[in-house]
Amino acid sequence: MVRAIPWQRLAALFAALLMVLGSAWGVGMAVGAAARNRLAASVASDARLRAALLASEIARFRLLPLALADDRDVVAALAGGAGATGALDRKLERLAGITGAAVMYVIAPDGHAIAASNWRSPRSFVGSDYRFRPYFQQARRGAEGRQFALGTVSNRPGLYLARGTVGGGVVVVKLDFDSLERQWAAAGGVTFVTDPAGLILIASRPGWRFATTRPLAPAERATELRVSGAPTLTQPPFRTGDDGRIRIPGEKGALLVARTKPDAAGWRVALAQPSRVAVDDVARAAALVAGALMLAVLWLAQAAWTRARRRADRTSLLERAVADRTALLRREIEERALLETRAATLREALRQANRLATLGQITASVAHETAQPVAAIRTYAATGETLLDRGATEEVRGNLRAIARLTERIGTVTAQLRGFSRKASGEIGPVALVEVIEGAQLLLREPLSRVAVDWPQVAPDLRVIAGRIRLEQVFVNLLQNASEAVQGQDAPGITVTVKPGCDTVAVRISDTGPGIAPEILDRLFTPFATSRPAGLGLGLVIAKDIMEDLGGSLRHVPASGGACFEILLRRAP
Repeated sequence: MVRAIPWQRLAALFAALLMVLGSAWGVGMAVGAAARNRLAASVASDARLRAALLASEIARFRLLPLALADDRDVVAALAGGAGATGALDRKLERLAGITGAAVMYVIAPDGHAIAASNWRSPRSFVGSDYRFRPYFQQARRGAEGRQFALGTVSNRPGLYLARGTVGGGVVVVKLDFDSLERQWAAAGGVTFVTDPAGLILIASRPGWRFATTRPLAPAERATELRVSGAPTLTQPPFRTGDDGRIRIPGEKGALLVARTKPDAAGWRVALAQPSRVAVDDVARAAALVAGALMLAVLWLAQAAWTRARRRADRTSLLERAVADRTALLRREIEERALLETRAATLREALRQANRLATLGQITASVAHETAQPVAAIRTYAATGETLLDRGATEEVRGNLRAIARLTERIGTVTAQLRGFSRKASGEIGPVALVEVIEGAQLLLREPLSRVAVDWPQVAPDLRVIAGRIRLEQVFVNLLQNASEAVQGQDAPGITVTVKPGCDTVAVRISDTGPGIAPEILDRLFTPFATSRPAGLGLGLVIAKDIMEDLGGSLRHVPASGGACFEILLRRAP
C-alpha cells in the first residue's frame, strides 16, 4: 500500500514540475527561434543573389544605346539619307538577335520612330510617336533615359534604356524579363521587384505585374499610371501580417519575406519563401508535455514512487525529442546551404568557362586572320601615295583593286566569326556538310596551319540534318582538341574522313597525339573530365549534347595511336 504524501510535499513537487515545464517550453522556443533566424538569413541571401542577377541582366544592355549614339548608320538615317533607314532597320534587327534585346529602335527629334529592329513585324514601332514617354524626354535633355512601362504598340511590359544621339535623335533598347521571371519561378518561392512607390514591375508570377503593395495617394496613383502606361493598377496580391510575413489569398501558410536595399533607380527585389519552421511543433509538444506533467501531479497523490519514475522517463523522452528535432533542423539547414553553394559555384564556373572560351577563340581568330590583310592594305596605301605623286594612275588603280580584295577577305572572316558567335536558333534542317567543314577551317586556320591535316573530298550536294552553327561548334571543338593534342609530336597530323551511308553520314577525326588517358576514359563525356592542365573538361560534354539534340551521336573510337572521335549524322534526302 502506498503511503499518503503531505500537502507541503505535493506543493514542492508541483513547483518542481512547473520548473521542468518552463524549461522545456523555453528550450522549444529557443530552438524554433534559432531555426527561424537561419531561414531568414537564407532567404535574405537568396534575395541578394536574385537582385545581383537582375542587375547583371540590365548592365548587359546599358552600353548599347551609348555605343549606337554616334553610329554612322544612325546619323545617316537621322539626316534623311537615301536608303539609310532601311539599312538601319536591318542593322538593328541583327543587333537585337545577337544581344537578345526585345526591341531596338531610333527616334527622330520630332518624337517619331524612324527605324526599329521589329520593322518586319505587323506591330512595328516605325512611325509611332514617343514624345510623351519620359525616357525620350530624359534622353533629349542629355541624361540617360530609363523607364519601365507597358508597350503602347506591343502591349508587353519592359525596361526602356535610352540615349541621345548625334543629330538630336534618341536610341532606345527595350528589355523584357520573361526569361528571368521563369528562372525565378523555377528556383522556388515568389520573387517580385518594386519601384520606389511600391508598384510591382517584375514578378515570378506574371499576374502580379502592376499591382500595388501599399495604399497610394491619388497623386501617386496618377503618376504611376502615367509612367507605367498600365491601364489600371490592381490591388495588392497578398496581405501582410503583424509578424511581417505575407499571406496569399487562396493559399495555405504564411511566407517569410526578405527585401534588398533600393538600387540607384529605387528598385527593390523581394523574395517570399514558405516559413515551415518547427516553432509551432515544438510549442505544441511542450504543451502536451505540460498536460502529461499535470496528470503526473494528480497521479502523485496515489502512487508517489510510480509518478517519480514516470516523470524521469517523460523528461528524458522530451530531452531526446528536442535534441533530435534540433539536430534534424540543423542538418536540413546545413545541407540546403551546402547545395546552394555548390549550385552557385557550378553555375558561375560554367558561365566563366563559356565566356573565356568563346572570347579566346574569337580574339585569336580575328587577330590572326586580319593582321596580314591590314598590313598589306597599309603597304598598298603608302605605295599608292608615292605612285600618285609620280602620276602612275594605272599602278594606283591596281593598288586600290588589291586593297578592295583584301577588305573583302577581312569581311568574309569577320562575317564567319559573327555567325559562329551568334546564339543558335535551335532549328535544324538540311545543311551542306562541306560548308560546315569550311567554316571550321576558317575559324581554326591559325592553329591548324601548324599541323598536317588530311581533309576529305566532300561532295557539294552531301547534306545532313543539323543546325549549321551548332554542328560547326562540334567540329571546332574536336579539331581544336586534336590540334592541341599533337603539339610537341615529331609528326603532328590530323585526319578527317567522311563515309556517307544510305541514311547516315559518319565523320571521323583522328590525330597522332598520345591518346586519351586511361584514368579519364570511362568518364570522358562527364563534366570537368580532362587531362590537360589548362582544360576545363566541358567541350566534349557540350559537343555530345549538341549531337544528341541533332538526332545523331558522338563517341570515342579505340585507335592504335592517338585519339579518334566519330560523329554520326542523319543524312538529308
